[in-house]
Amino acid sequence: MSTPTLNPATADRRANPARTASPRHYLMCRPEHFTVAYRINPWMDPAVPTDTSLAVEQWQKLYDLYRELGHEVELIDQIAGLPDMVYTANGGFVIGNVAYGASFTHAQRQPEGPAFMEWFGEHGYRVVDPQNVNEGEGDFLLVGPRILAGTGFRSASNSHEEVAALFGREVVTLTLVNPNFYHLDTAISVLDPLTDDAGANIAYLPSAFDDASRATLERLYPDAIIVSEEDGSILGLNSISDGYNVVIAARAKGFEQQLRDRGYNPIGVDLSELLLGGGGVKCCTLELRR
Repeated sequence: MSTPTLNPATADRRANPARTASPRHYLMCRPEHFTVAYRINPWMDPAVPTDTSLAVEQWQKLYDLYRELGHEVELIDQIAGLPDMVYTANGGFVIGNVAYGASFTHAQRQPEGPAFMEWFGEHGYRVVDPQNVNEGEGDFLLVGPRILAGTGFRSASNSHEEVAALFGREVVTLTLVNPNFYHLDTAISVLDPLTDDAGANIAYLPSAFDDASRATLERLYPDAIIVSEEDGSILGLNSISDGYNVVIAARAKGFEQQLRDRGYNPIGVDLSELLLGGGGVKCCTLELRR
């Protein structure tokens, strides 16, 4: 398997000079103990064999790509018996050096919460022990000054109130209705992670949400990219953007073209082995915002 290569940037930058990449700070976890030993989402089937060495190889290419793009990446060690720790996005939600810890829904993942909070504490973050069930950046997405918050399958809606009070930001609750999209980051991609609301934008899959949530997204983000069912079905929206480069599932060809048409630089990666556990690019990436 070849290492992902960056697409030529010059033409896109001339066509859309507003697209500017900014360096990011991420937390990842090498999947040294990856397997699918239980079923807690529709993607998981313990009867389907998994290849840990392939999972590590695919993950390494994502890690190397982030470094090539100029991002800082830190690592948390995976604990044996916790195969889903590779999906670090679920381990917390970090803004301004404050780390809101995760409290997982399913018993199989609950030991991950303390492990991530210990890492945050050891690395200088102010750690807030959650009082409500939530799964970190899986269900909390920062879009400009606003936090989009998912509920319906994993995070409890009262965690949204907790996050609003903690960070002093507007939190918008969105209800997921399709179990294939059990976390918000499987159905929404944050394309412009800006600090203000002007120009912040997203891509999303309308069918993942109830009617009220769709209406909210239409109102807040009238220029959003609407992704096809085909691309959504392979977790194409589970992606990472630095404002210009957008790392996506290599198979999400329609989304790739939509991004290119808007002046972004989409970069496809193959995480097919990790998809067996129900995770993609974003699931493997927790943003550390100082």
